[in-house]
Amino acid sequence: MTHYLYLVRHGEHLDAEHGLEDGPLSPRGRRQAELLADRLSGVPLDAVWHSPLERAAETARAVAERLPSITPQPSSLLFDCIPSGPEPDMPAVYESFFGAYTEAEIEAGRAQMADAVAEHLVRGPARHELLITHNFVIAWFVREVLDAPAWRWMTINQAHCGLTVLAQRAGRPWTLVSHNDLAHLPRELHTGLPELPAV
Repeated sequence: MTHYLYLVRHGEHLDAEHGLEDGPLSPRGRRQAELLADRLSGVPLDAVWHSPLERAAETARAVAERLPSITPQPSSLLFDCIPSGPEPDMPAVYESFFGAYTEAEIEAGRAQMADAVAEHLVRGPARHELLITHNFVIAWFVREVLDAPAWRWMTINQAHCGLTVLAQRAGRPWTLVSHNDLAHLPRELHTGLPELPAV
């Protein structure tokens, strides 16, 4: 029997490119969420949890419209956060990122993610759970499953409504089944990933 955890970054939100921290989904974000719902329609979901932020809550509502047997529930463990601070083994190039955050914010994020891992990465009965959350939160879960150094969450990115699947069979560790799967989204709906320099 296998416990599945489906991790999804929320859809693109309105005016995200203009620096707004939260808001309703953009038209493109709504379409991303609808196609995600279509993709998940064959999964026997037992629970859907989402960040309380509007962009994640609206993504969850779009999924629920196509899957009326589920009722999404908000979880403060899935808020957007900074999961850890600078680490001794972290490349110096990442140090400037943390200048925008206080020690209190970093400590709060670290505590939140410790609780989130304790809540969701535990061996339970065979289940299918969906978490609709944020880029850094998903990166932390993936890093945790791979047992990578703490700072490595900074090198793991997800597109809007990308699908990551974790699984655990009885007696085995958690496995990364797939990461940032975008097969349900046409190319013009691929948003949210950092732009890479031209080669």
